[in-house]
Amino acid sequence: MEDYLKAALEIVKAQASVRTMTEEEITSMVQKLSAGIKSIAEGGTVETEVEYAVDPKKAIREKSILCCVCGKSFKILTKKHLSTHELTVDEYREKFGYKKKLPLVCKSLQRERRKKMKEMKLWTKRGKNKE
Repeated sequence: MEDYLKAALEIVKAQASVRTMTEEEITSMVQKLSAGIKSIAEGGTVETEVEYAVDPKKAIREKSILCCVCGKSFKILTKKHLSTHELTVDEYREKFGYKKKLPLVCKSLQRERRKKMKEMKLWTKRGKNKE
């Protein structure tokens, strides 16, 4: 086995140990990495298309949200985490094609919050206080 492929496999193995990856993702990542490593070793440059750690369409899941930059899993994607990638929340949404007001939280937490707000009925309390 060539050194390029071994190096690519080690990188993908490390990535797979920190996040769940499909067989297709693993295969694709190994191919791209080994080609890139080989190109660099031969003195060439690597043509990079915009590559994300996670597909933005698949990042918001039922019980987690994945950071599209690094692939880490969270319940809430915070300003603090995004600052480690030198991004604001608005820049992150714009970069990955999310709507401007989309909450960066997992679906289950979003549902809980919505349910709690409906139970609180803050809009009716405000109206009564004005009278």
